[in-house]
Amino acid sequence: MEPIVLTDPNVRPTEELIFSIIGENSVYWEQLVDYLYDKHFDIAEEWRFYNDGKSWLYRALRKKNTLYWIGVIKDTFRVSFWFGDKAEPVLLASTLAENIKEEFKNAKRYGKLRAISIEMRTDEDLENVLKLIELKSKIK
Repeated sequence: MEPIVLTDPNVRPTEELIFSIIGENSVYWEQLVDYLYDKHFDIAEEWRFYNDGKSWLYRALRKKNTLYWIGVIKDTFRVSFWFGDKAEPVLLASTLAENIKEEFKNAKRYGKLRAISIEMRTDEDLENVLKLIELKSKIK
């Protein structure tokens, strides 16, 4: 996995800075944000510097629950979702790409949680992220 590049705690991420790093993949950032505001008006956004990972991470929240995390990496960004064990049957029965389902089944467990991370490079990546947003929104 590519390392996250926003590592200066004194430089708060801006859209201009992010787009200068992710380049042509900024189109996926814009589509993701547009989708979120069109379909999920109750979302809060947060950029925060985390000392443990020494980087800035973005997270989208619905009420107090995190929908997903974003880490900016060279030339793109990575969207990560965390799901508990009870989400497994829902994810496996979904229309997600098979490689995403396999990633979840084989993911390292952190307590009862497992992550799915997608580096945004293609339309298919965006499609899978949007599906994961909907699944995460429905799973309690």
